[in-house]
Amino acid sequence: MYILIEKKKRLLTLLDEREQPLFSCPIALGFSPEGPKKKEGDGKTPEGNYFICLKKMGKFGPSLGISYPNEQDAILSHADEQLLSCIRERLAKMERPPWGSFLGGEIYIHGGGAQKDWTAGCIALHEKDAEALYARVPLGTIVRIIP
Repeated sequence: MYILIEKKKRLLTLLDEREQPLFSCPIALGFSPEGPKKKEGDGKTPEGNYFICLKKMGKFGPSLGISYPNEQDAILSHADEQLLSCIRERLAKMERPPWGSFLGGEIYIHGGGAQKDWTAGCIALHEKDAEALYARVPLGTIVRIIP
């Protein structure tokens, strides 16, 4: 099972092992969604392959933390070797990457509404969709975000 997020279509789909859809819903993205996320505050939603590294009840209800930044994000943004090494180490252990660097972090799939792009880079859903997805998705679930 994995989550596919299609930024242009503003669509999230939960797919089974045979790529059959299990759940689908509309999404909202960061306030400047085109292109990959490169730094904190750019308003972009990341692009790439991640996993669910955290589940919590947050400001916008049920929230699924995404393992941004990954190694490719760090390389694209010219991160130094120390940060790159820390990211590699944590992701190899399926742990949350560091969220306090210039790359940003704390990218979630959460509620709050999907009417328009409004987040700082997160993927927002309608509350009922966030609750349904949260109930179905375990830690470690792959998240693929495409343009």
